[in-house]
Amino acid sequence: MLISEFIYHITTQSQWEDALKKGSYKADTLATEGFVHCSTEEQMPGVLERYYKNKTDLLQLTIQKDRLTSLLLFELSPSINQEFPHIYGSINLDAVVIVTKI
Repeated sequence: MLISEFIYHITTQSQWEDALKKGSYKADTLATEGFVHCSTEEQMPGVLERYYKNKTDLLQLTIQKDRLTSLLLFELSPSINQEFPHIYGSINLDAVVIVTKI
């Protein structure tokens, strides 16, 4: 099995613009859950369907894993029995290699 060098995170245009001003990206879940939720490429369609259906102004951040300065762990989500990438800290902007409008 080929392991991708990338993980993905969904955010809004305004949250991304705020990150560009501040110099790093912090999702709301970093404060409430202690990490930033991310997905693999294969998990993205399900995440978009479950959590972002009918939402607009969304961006997909493509994050190069080996550029992250914060801890990255793959952890089990028992509700769907899959391991998801979680970033324990802010996302340094140089780890975000592509920003795509959804």
